Amino acid sequence: MSALAPVGIVALIFGGCCSNVFALEAIVKREPDSGLLITLTQFILTTLSCLPSQLNPSGRLFLKKPAVPFHKWALSAAMFFAVNMLNNWAFAFDISVPVHIILRSFGSVSTMVTGWLRGKRYSRVQVFSVALLTVGVVVAAWADAKGKGKSMSTSNLDLTSPSFEAGLLVLLLAQLLSAYMGVYVQEIYEAHGKHWHENLFYSHFLSLPLFLPLSGTLQRQYHRLTLSPPLQVPSSIAASLPTTLQKTLASTPTSVAMLMLNAVTQLLCISGVNLLSANTSAVTVTIVLNVRKLVSFMFSIWLFGNKLSGQMLFGAALVFGAGALYGWETSVGIKRREGGSKGRESANGKVKKEL
Repeated sequence: MSALAPVGIVALIFGGCCSNVFALEAIVKREPDSGLLITLTQFILTTLSCLPSQLNPSGRLFLKKPAVPFHKWALSAAMFFAVNMLNNWAFAFDISVPVHIILRSFGSVSTMVTGWLRGKRYSRVQVFSVALLTVGVVVAAWADAKGKGKSMSTSNLDLTSPSFEAGLLVLLLAQLLSAYMGVYVQEIYEAHGKHWHENLFYSHFLSLPLFLPLSGTLQRQYHRLTLSPPLQVPSSIAASLPTTLQKTLASTPTSVAMLMLNAVTQLLCISGVNLLSANTSAVTVTIVLNVRKLVSFMFSIWLFGNKLSGQMLFGAALVFGAGALYGWETSVGIKRREGGSKGRESANGKVKKEL
């Protein structure tokens, strides 16, 4: 990997993911119930961008024969679709973007529970970091509910109303399903090789037909976005653009422009994450993604004036700190202890042999 490659990957992750948060919040601030349309737009653009690498004129449907059995990608795509739908649906339940970021960092807990159910065991530091992360999530969620004058009680929970408790339940379900999907995809990679390009394509491509029964809702969501004010382009920038492009931008609703920006930046973000996973250690991925979430969190607060109490900031610090500790212990701490133990065993064996 060239010297410039790490810079480019980090630029994709921080530039793409943080810009994606900006575009996402710009949409949900105006139309919170736009998650379905946001998801579809992202899936279409990602499918189109991955399509050239999967084309084969002589293949079935003009596609290459997948290295992984088709039914496995189909199941993975169904889970991927459900996770994305649930995560975006949560915005319709009075969940703010900063809290959405915090609660999605809860993935370490669901991953640990899934692994434990499958017979995996964890170190004390891993368990401690996940317990700390759990406390942080609860503190942040409680502070957000308190700031909105809501109760954290689960009584009278109504999934059809924009209740905060329902949003928490939706996000929790998404995290559990995401954890199981991660384990499932990892098993695919172990059995058939790390074909992440193929996974990226099929997880989006096979999900597209699932949007057809929801076409009416998609049309209504898009129509509401078209009612937003026209995009305001700074005069200094507009003056340097061709006349045709100036007219197009001036007639484009702001929310529609943000929808396109969200899809493009999402593609940049997931491309950066996949490249990082393919070229660096797991600890680097974990640390970079946790820092990225923290930057996105602060970015959202700064740009959109989200008022966060000291209690919520404390909860956020616990979440991101615990996530970094979990990643370090998983990728470095355990290996160091195992390496030290093997080294001592080797040294003891050598001494016994000399005696």
